[in-house]
Amino acid sequence: MKDQRIEMAVQRIEGALSRIAEIAEREPAPTTHDAPNAATANVSQLVVRHEELRETVLAEIKRLDAIIERVAK
Repeated sequence: MKDQRIEMAVQRIEGALSRIAEIAEREPAPTTHDAPNAATANVSQLVVRHEELRETVLAEIKRLDAIIERVAK
C-alpha cells in the first residue's frame, strides 16, 4: 500500500513535469534584440520567479518527506 502511494505520487510529479516541458516547447521565447531594457527586466523577473518556485518546491519536498515518514511508521 505504501509503495503504491509513493508510485502514484511519482507518476503525478512526472506527469506535471511532462506538461511543463510541453508548454515550454510550445511557447516561443521572447525576442530581446528590439528591447534590451525589457530583456533585463525579464531576466530580473525570471530570477525572482525562480527563487519563489524553488522555495515552493523545497517546502513541498519537505511536506512529502514528512508524509512518507508517517506512512513508513
